[in-house]
Amino acid sequence: MRKDITITAEARPARGKNEARRLRVKGLTPAIVYGVSKEPVAVAVSPKEVNKILHSVTGHNTIFNVAVQGGESEPVMIVDWQHDPIKGNLLHVDLKRIDLAKPIIVKVPVVCQGDAKGVKLQGGLLELITREVEIECLPDEIPDKFVMEVGELMIGGSRRAGDIALSGSMVLISAADQVLAHVVALRAEAAAAEDAVAEPEVVKKGKKEEDAAKAGGDKKAAAPPAAKKK
Repeated sequence: MRKDITITAEARPARGKNEARRLRVKGLTPAIVYGVSKEPVAVAVSPKEVNKILHSVTGHNTIFNVAVQGGESEPVMIVDWQHDPIKGNLLHVDLKRIDLAKPIIVKVPVVCQGDAKGVKLQGGLLELITREVEIECLPDEIPDKFVMEVGELMIGGSRRAGDIALSGSMVLISAADQVLAHVVALRAEAAAAEDAVAEPEVVKKGKKEEDAAKAGGDKKAAAPPAAKKK
């Protein structure tokens, strides 16, 4: 989704680890702006402003403007980024130019709404299998999220990607039969049901073995004693 946000970027002629280290000391993060049949431009941006976008409701699907000093302001999206695994500092970010007149492919979060009847009435468990779907749409029509109603789901019921209501220019890219959420029986109850079915077989088998052993013993007892040699 497009937001009225503009981030100022500084052009950086030099590249490499040493230059990146100097930028981070200054409180900036190295970045690259590319796409839309234009030459890539190496820049430096404020990590605070980028992290604010990443942690917003629309996250990396946010379309905002980047204004490179000495150049024009362009709409972009964050397509890749890297944080330090220990310190959490933003190490690098890739910004892709966006043509607002052309559809793009994005992944949109899916959230569940409602209390599944299969959980309340049948003691089942609601499992979330996939938390996002992939769609294609115009940049200005990227939704924050899709809300999926699960209140009517009983045990064995599911919601799939094809159940999501799309609007405007949206086209589903994910497989329509991809399961997003379903209600299943609890494993303990399922195991108990299996045991209940298997138990008669076990008892029957055990009884047969016991009867066979008893019959064998009776035959040995009834057998005449062996003749003694004179």
